[in-house]
Amino acid sequence: MNALLFKLTLAVYLAATVAYLAYLVKPQEKLGQVARWLLTAGFVIHGIYTLDRYLEAGHTPITNLHESLSFFSLSIVGIYIAFERKYRLFILGSFVTPLALLILVASTGFPSAIVPLNPALKSRWLVVHTVMAFLSYAAFAVAFGAAVMYLIQQHFLKSKKLGPLYQKLPSLDVLDEINYRCLTIGFPLLTFAIISGAIWAESAWGTYWSWDPKETWSLITWFVYAALLHGRLTTGWRGKKAAILAIVGFFVLLFTFLGVNLFLTGLHSYK
Repeated sequence: MNALLFKLTLAVYLAATVAYLAYLVKPQEKLGQVARWLLTAGFVIHGIYTLDRYLEAGHTPITNLHESLSFFSLSIVGIYIAFERKYRLFILGSFVTPLALLILVASTGFPSAIVPLNPALKSRWLVVHTVMAFLSYAAFAVAFGAAVMYLIQQHFLKSKKLGPLYQKLPSLDVLDEINYRCLTIGFPLLTFAIISGAIWAESAWGTYWSWDPKETWSLITWFVYAALLHGRLTTGWRGKKAAILAIVGFFVLLFTFLGVNLFLTGLHSYK
C-alpha cells in the first residue's frame, strides 16, 4: 500500500508538472485550473503516503534521506499551493512544481525501508525541529522560483526584446513581493528550527552546539538569509540584488541539507 501511494504521488506530480509547463507555453485559465487540481490531488495523496509511513513506523517519517526528500517535496507543494491561492499565479507553478517533482524523484535513489528509530532521535523535538526546518526550506524554494522568474523578466526588459514569455510572466513588483513574503515566512521558521535543534542537541548529546558540519552550514544558511532580510529592511535591497541572493541562499540551503548529509561526517550524517 505504501509503495503504491508513493508511485501514485509521483505519477500525479508528473502530470501536474506537465500541465504547469503546458500553461507556460499556452496560458489559459482552464489549463491552469487543471494543473492546480492535479497538484492538489498529488499533495493529498502525498500526505496520505506520509501519514501511512507515520502509522507504520510509529514516528515522524523524516529520519532518512528518502523520507526527508519526500517531506521536503511535500512541504514545497504545500507552501506553493498557499501562495498560488493568494496571488492567483498559475505560472509560478511552472517554475516550482518541477523542483518538487525532481526532489521527490531524487528520494527514490535512497533506501525507503522503515528501520527502528535511533535512540538519539526519540524526542518530542524531532517533529518540532524537522517540520519547522522543512517548512522554511519550502518557503525559500518558492522564493527561488520567484527569483528565477524575476531575473528572466528583467532580462527581457533590459534587452528590450519583449518576447512571448515576457507577456506571460508577472510584473517585477509582484515577483519581488513574493520573494519578500517567502523570506518573512522562511526566516523565522529557520531561526526556530535552529534554536529547537540546539535544545534537542543538549538533551541528546549534552551540548547545545558542537560545530558539527550540519550545524555550521545551517548557521551559514541562516546568515545568508539574515543578510538578505536585513538588507531589505534597512537599506532597501530589492529587485535584482535580492533575487540573486535568494538564488544563492537556496543553493547554500541545498548543500546544507544534502551535501553535508551525503559527503561530510558528523552527528547529522547519513553516511
